[in-house]
Amino acid sequence: MTGPFLTRDGSSWEPQYLTCIDAVTCIGCGRCFKVCSRQGMRLHGVDELGEIFEVSEDDDLDDQLNRMIMVVDQPGRCLGCGACARVCPKNCQTHVGASRVDH
Repeated sequence: MTGPFLTRDGSSWEPQYLTCIDAVTCIGCGRCFKVCSRQGMRLHGVDELGEIFEVSEDDDLDDQLNRMIMVVDQPGRCLGCGACARVCPKNCQTHVGASRVDH
């Protein structure tokens, strides 16, 4: 079902779905992950060449890890609530309205 959706006060609202996170801008703080009730993103590592790779708690990454970033893990999990965008200190996420996404 796509809109029109209404908020509690009766104003119109359209879900904004997370489609990607800018790997250059993201600082890997994890705030978006903490507020996401659907766990639609995961923390990944970036090496010195800029290659993104998945990490786990068991990995010894001292020699290859340059920094951490968030990556959209399962786009279909996003509810379009926008909580992640509200807490992101770098504004590095791209969201698309429900009318422009095949969910």
